[in-house]
Parts: sequence; C-alpha cells; structure tokens
Amino acid sequence: MFKVISFGEALVDLLSNKISNDQANNSNNEDESFTKFPGGAPANVAAAVARLGGDAYFAGMLGDDMFGDFIANCLQQEGVKLDFLSRTTKAKTGLAFVSLDAERERSFEFYRHPSADMLFTASHFPQHCFDGQGVFHFCSNTLTCDRLHDATLAGLKRAQEAQWLCSFDVNLRLNLWANIDHAMPAIWQCFEHTDLVKMSLEELDYVAGGETHANTLDKIMAAGVKLIIITDGGKPLRYFSNQAKGEMSPAQVQMVDATAAGDAFVGGLLFPLAEQMITPADFESFITNTAQLETSIHFASACGAHAVQQRGAITSLPRLEDVI
Repeated sequence: MFKVISFGEALVDLLSNKISNDQANNSNNEDESFTKFPGGAPANVAAAVARLGGDAYFAGMLGDDMFGDFIANCLQQEGVKLDFLSRTTKAKTGLAFVSLDAERERSFEFYRHPSADMLFTASHFPQHCFDGQGVFHFCSNTLTCDRLHDATLAGLKRAQEAQWLCSFDVNLRLNLWANIDHAMPAIWQCFEHTDLVKMSLEELDYVAGGETHANTLDKIMAAGVKLIIITDGGKPLRYFSNQAKGEMSPAQVQMVDATAAGDAFVGGLLFPLAEQMITPADFESFITNTAQLETSIHFASACGAHAVQQRGAITSLPRLEDVI
C-alpha cells in the first residue's frame, strides 16, 4: 500500500439547517442555525482514503485555536496521519458557511482573510515528506494566493522527482481568487505536473474558455495529463485518456447533502491506485486495461453516492464495507 498525501486546506464547514428557496422551510419562524463539521476538500480526501483503509496523510496548516484542534482531532480519529500538518498562531483556522438549495447542491461563504491554511509555504513540506513511493493530491484552492501557489508547485515538483503519482481535483471556487484572471494560467500550469485530473462539467466549461470540450481535453492531455475524469452530479460521468474514452452512469440515490460527493469520489479513486501501488510508470498500463480502470471508477462513484446520502463532509464518507 502506497501512502497518499492530500495537500491543501482544512477548515470548518458550518452547515445551515435551512434549505434555500424551500418554501416549506422558509415559511416558518425558526431561526437559522449552523452545525460545525470538519471539512476542506483535501482534508476530506485524506479522510476518505483513511476510512477505506488506506495509508492517508494530510499536509497543510491549521490555526492554533479551538477549530484547529477540532479538525486535527477529527482527522486523527478517522486514521489520517498528521506528520505533515503545521500549526500557527498568526491566523485562525478557516471557516466556510454552507447553504443547500432545494436540490441539495451547495453554496459557500468563506472566512479566509487570511486563514491559517494560506500561510503554508514550501518549507513546511518536511525533507522526508516524499520518501518512498506514493500519491500526491491537491486542489485549485492552493493556487489562489502567491504563497500557496508556490508551495503547491514545490510539492508537485518534489512528488514528480520522487516518482509519485500526482492527482489534481480542480474543485474551482471562484470567490476565493483575489484576481480571477490568475485562475486559468495557474490551473493550466498544474496540468503540466499532473497524471490524473478530476473536474466537474462546469469546471471543464471554465477551463475551456470558449473552446470546444474536445479541443480542451486534447490540450490537457498534450500538457502531460494521462487520465481526465469529468463528473456531472448524478448524470453519467466520462473519462478520457490517449488510449480510450468512456461513459459510466453513477448509482441513483436520494441526495441529502452534496458537500463531500466529489471528495468521496476522489478518495475512492486514489485508494485502489495506492492499494495496487500504481506508479507513474504503471499508470498508462492501468488506464489501458479498460476493465480495471472502470472497476476503479465504479468504486469511486459508489463512494460519492454513499456520501451524498448523509449530512456533512468527513462524517458522510464511506468505510470499505459500505461500498463493496
């Protein structure tokens, strides 16, 4: 089993008890309240891998405060190793207020100006961080400011030099970018250092920038990406590589909260790659074996389907017995 390092933000999701645009809910006089859950996409992915039985690590920074303690304790309880976690007194742990609409899709309001995760620098990756072999995973939120952008590229380059598999969930949150004009070039820069990319259909639209999806996917693979997976909620997902492409339908379930759906999917995809000890050199043959690839994607999809049936992020993630 390879280790999986998930790098980026860990924050507290404050989930509203009300459903936006739900007349039945809005017609009463109850005050809106928020329940805290541990969250942040990379932290969720680390927990997803750990819950499935993987060797999961979280790399990032938390504030030396009650919310930082809450997240660190939750991750440890899930079996996530915190060898690469840093703490700081210079900023507070980030918060995200999460509202759900009638379809249980999310909208976020972030308190991150700056939050502790934004103070992580390249020097916070320990020397031994990339010893051995493994999988390095990240999202675009660590590209939103200069310090984090540089740290992300440093981690990616060290992972590549160590012959680690690199995974990128675009997971675009436009309201986190101080200058949205920087988003597109930063994302495309990361494609050059990544083996596996997962993004939603809306994110593909954004990355395409007006070009056709087909041309955009070709350009992403020309940059060096070996496998692209495009999700679209409960609609069929698609995968693309230089060897093959395909479409798969996710399980149809009753959605309660979509907060961790993508993170559960990514964790479910990285777990079998780590379990089978797939290196970058092995990855193309893994992709070429369509049955093997689709089995892994089906497993990841089952993880995502399980997560949307519960509230919260880490608390909704499946264990192995839930999805086999």
